[in-house]
Amino acid sequence: MTDSNADTTARVDVAEQAARAGATVAGDHFRRGIDVERKGGKTNVVTEADRESQRRVIAEIRETFPDDAVVGEEEDELKAVPDEGAAWVIDPIDGTNNYVRDIRAFATAVAAVVDGEPVASAIALPAMDDVYVADAETVYRNGTEVSVSDRTDPETGAATPTVWWDFDARDEYATACAEIVERFGDMRRFGSAQVTLAMIAEGALDATITNVACNPWDTVAGVHMVRNAGGTVTDLDGDRWRHDSTGLVVSNGSLHDEALAAARAIRAVADGDA
Repeated sequence: MTDSNADTTARVDVAEQAARAGATVAGDHFRRGIDVERKGGKTNVVTEADRESQRRVIAEIRETFPDDAVVGEEEDELKAVPDEGAAWVIDPIDGTNNYVRDIRAFATAVAAVVDGEPVASAIALPAMDDVYVADAETVYRNGTEVSVSDRTDPETGAATPTVWWDFDARDEYATACAEIVERFGDMRRFGSAQVTLAMIAEGALDATITNVACNPWDTVAGVHMVRNAGGTVTDLDGDRWRHDSTGLVVSNGSLHDEALAAARAIRAVADGDA
């Protein structure tokens, strides 16, 4: 095994260990009446479980990679992915609004990146007893290899809008829903981008769309999984998605044209062209 392969294997292992550790913290506090704080908007909430989980994730990473940069949603960690060097992108509880409502669709997400590109990731859903892990080539759910769906007919597909449109952009949110309803067989919304991406990677969902710029902690781990599982991830122009792209269009590949058309319709509304 080359040094590069050994390093990637180590990052896969640490990503899984860190995601499991953070998810344990989140799971221990779940449905226990933890206090909820607001970070700005009415729906932008945080709990002490978010902070405690992030600290635990970082502690796990630091044991093996003490000098790597950390990009994290909470506290004073970096908020952008560096284009050079090794870094970790973490979300201690993705889906905090679900979490505080006692809804089980939330996850701890951890991704390892090198020179801005993900090389390993893990997403742990403690309330559902599911852990997804992506190495350099493959995705596993609870140790079993998974892949995107093989659906080719959009009328049999299930898609979802993801991330969030604030109250001054509800016309964009409405367009996202309408486009999915008109183009696909059914629509879902789970309130967690990382949970959604894991579901696409395992073939349970077929596509997800947004026209907004996404935070890296909401996306990088799951994007790596979808790609390794055989799916397609682009920006609104159909170019390969990066952590600093605007818009996120994800599909099983076969249905990507439909997903891309739906996402572009949202952009048209946002730009005043529709």
